[in-house]
Amino acid sequence: MIFVNAKIRRTVRPYNRDKVLQYAHKWAYARNPAYYDFENLGGDCTNFASQCIFAGSGIMNYTHIYGWYYISSYNRTASWTGVNYLYEFLVNNRGAGPFAEVVDAADAEPGDIAQLSFSDSKRFDHSPVIVKMPENKAVDGILVAAHTFDTDHYRLMDFEPAYIRFLHIAGVRI
Repeated sequence: MIFVNAKIRRTVRPYNRDKVLQYAHKWAYARNPAYYDFENLGGDCTNFASQCIFAGSGIMNYTHIYGWYYISSYNRTASWTGVNYLYEFLVNNRGAGPFAEVVDAADAEPGDIAQLSFSDSKRFDHSPVIVKMPENKAVDGILVAAHTFDTDHYRLMDFEPAYIRFLHIAGVRI
């Protein structure tokens, strides 16, 4: 599939969900030394989610401010570590890198991101990575991996969210 940008032709390739899951299981209870640990600076959940997404996409978007990249703790975009900024990048990205659509739980897959709000539907607070979907696709059977509250194969509903949005990574533009 070829998409034509005003100046650039981009090919869309599949998101490698197996690599996402391998990465998530390997680093759920540890920290990859290639990335800063933001645990004491507001949390590490979206940093971990971005690392997982990168494992499955292999491409960052180096667009200043509005892209999605990590070079170092002080040279990165807000979308790499911020829950709501990651959402904005993924659902609006028309350039290089991963892109997503908001879907119902039944359309989410392992390797996708579930974003949780603990208060209201306008501000989301946590970005766990889906590692297993139940056969019946019911929300209460979804299992996730996450940082900040380090977990793997953890029941999503045990976080007791007020709201959940599911970001289905639809592909990767190169």
